[in-house]
Amino acid sequence: MRILVVCLGNICRSPLAEAVLRAELTAAGAADRVTVDSAGTGDWNIGKPPDPRMCEAAAAAGVTLSGTARRIAADDLRDSDLVLVMDRQNLRDVRALAPDEQTRDKVRLFLDAAGQPDTDVPDPYYGDVEGFDHVVQVVRSAARTIAEQVAAAV
Repeated sequence: MRILVVCLGNICRSPLAEAVLRAELTAAGAADRVTVDSAGTGDWNIGKPPDPRMCEAAAAAGVTLSGTARRIAADDLRDSDLVLVMDRQNLRDVRALAPDEQTRDKVRLFLDAAGQPDTDVPDPYYGDVEGFDHVVQVVRSAARTIAEQVAAAV
């Protein structure tokens, strides 16, 4: 199974969710059957590492972020079994890229997948340190639920 996590710039929320989901899938015993990647809907951060503030907040929670930002491509939608987006704008943007209904149906809000319908993961980019810490908590909690569901299905 292939999971893609998407946010706006691929430097805060989606790299965090990618790293946390990988860790939770490992803990659930499913890491060998699931790959996790991340991307952004925008192109202005391509090639940049995760935001240092998100790296710091993640590290405080025992999570290491890596990789560089990239923009979602049509191949990502085709090749992914599940696309988890961070907010409703990401949902609209990514579904607009989908060539058909079957592909659009793979795209869900990250928190919807964790049983919190129609709820966005807030974008901490323009906020303070507490905003980044809050996002780490939200993503960690949701990722645990998502990983358990995925592990049971693969």
